[in-house]
Parts: sequence; C-alpha cells; structure tokens
Amino acid sequence: MNHTTSEIARILDQMDRAISGDAWHGPNVMSLLEGVSAADAQKHVVRGAHSIWELVNHIAAWNGIMRHEMEGETVDVEGEHDWPPVGDTSEPAWKKSLENLRESRAKIRKTVERLRDDQLGEIPVPRTTNTRYVMLHGLVQHDLYHAGQIAILKKALA
Repeated sequence: MNHTTSEIARILDQMDRAISGDAWHGPNVMSLLEGVSAADAQKHVVRGAHSIWELVNHIAAWNGIMRHEMEGETVDVEGEHDWPPVGDTSEPAWKKSLENLRESRAKIRKTVERLRDDQLGEIPVPRTTNTRYVMLHGLVQHDLYHAGQIAILKKALA
C-alpha cells in the first residue's frame, strides 16, 4: 500500500488481515479455526468463558450488525442478536457456522468498499456516538480480541 491509498482501502486491509490475512500479531481468526472440530468447538474448556463456537457465532453476528449499521439501519444488539446460541452441534452445523462467518465478513466488506472516505466521519446510527471510522476500526479490534480468546481456548483443549 502506498501513501496515496484511500482510508477505506486501509481499513479494508486491516479487516482482511484480522480475519484471514497476514496479521503481524499472529494468527488471524480463520487460521485459528482451521482443524477445529464441532466436538471441540462446542466445549466450554474454561469455566465462565464462551466456547469457540459461541465466539464464531458472535463474530459473525457483529459483522452483520456492523454491515447494517454502516448502511444507516438500526439493529437490535441485545441477547441472541449479540450472542447467537449454538443449537445443533453436529459437524455440518459447525461447517455452516464457519461459512456464516465467511459470508458475513464478505458482506460487510462489500458494504465498506462502497463507502467514501468523506463518510467515515459520519455517525450512522443513533445507538452510538461513534463514527463509521471508529466503528470499523472497532470491528477489527473486536475480531482480534476474540481471536486471542480462541487461541487460548485451543491451547486449553490440547
């Protein structure tokens, strides 16, 4: 990336690095999830902590919430919208949760691609006083926060 790159392009680069790219801090979210089985994803290996599966559903949910909010829609961010429950714990259901995460990220990425740099200073929804700029950087921070949790849970499983 060069110094003339748009801020939107820089944000997209950070979003990509956090979820599936070359993150300098360590493994990105998707690489941490490689090889995790449904049986392991559903385990609560740390008392009081979420399971890997719950974290995956939560990250996907916030990608969806943020996509809608970037488009100016008001979204319910409480309860199951924030932490969608894990119902079916089969291997196909786990694969579906992983696919949902990939799809939700692809959708918000398309939304961000359509933004202009001059829209980053706008506050898109009344739920928060945060600008699009702060919210999008917050999404990257959110991904990496939960990536760290997933990494610890994987170590606890071993």
